[in-house]
Amino acid sequence: MTRILVVEDELAVADVIELSLRRGGFEVEVVHGRRAAEQRLEPGRFAAIILDLGLPDGDGTELCRWLRGRADDALNSLPIVMVTARDEELDRVLGLEQGADDYVVKPFSPRELVARVGSLLRRAGGRFGKDPEIVAGPLSLNRVRFRAAIDDNTVPLTKTEFALLWALFDARERVFTREILVTRVYQGASIANRTVDSHIKAIRQKCLALNPHWDPIETVYGVGYKARST
Repeated sequence: MTRILVVEDELAVADVIELSLRRGGFEVEVVHGRRAAEQRLEPGRFAAIILDLGLPDGDGTELCRWLRGRADDALNSLPIVMVTARDEELDRVLGLEQGADDYVVKPFSPRELVARVGSLLRRAGGRFGKDPEIVAGPLSLNRVRFRAAIDDNTVPLTKTEFALLWALFDARERVFTREILVTRVYQGASIANRTVDSHIKAIRQKCLALNPHWDPIETVYGVGYKARST
């Protein structure tokens, strides 16, 4: 069974979430604070985490940052659903910027929460395609190790930059609009087009620094971006 970690300090809410997830076919572990969560979060133990924004020993966004900063890929890519009693746009954006993949606002529908978790797990399972490695010209991408290399020299990409490059080369004949890239890579978060452009620029600079004659990304003017065909 798929195990979910629930981090929620309100006992009644935690009980509702746990019961709903179990009815949805998930295994569930519940903790009531940030430090307890950190002690339970071992690589491969959980498929996702449901995280309350307000915790007695720290803000949920702090736990997001802690997870996204882990060296182990199984932890730093763990899907996160943020639960918050705050319906302010700033709070939602802050949670997404700190690494949450989705959010629900209290009071929420337990059925909707379970559906969101299931949808998130499906997206996470296919986020980088089926094959663990892509090779194109001097570029190689390994999604298990989150390693990009040009002529066998490691390209120091961030997680988001790697995800963007993988998305492009996983469908290298396709032209991606910025809006589609936001959906694929940022899970539909409120990301400005200039943010996508900035990440693309950074990828190009890092790759060209290793091979000045090979730009991995083609710009299709007026449309978006695609992987280099040769």
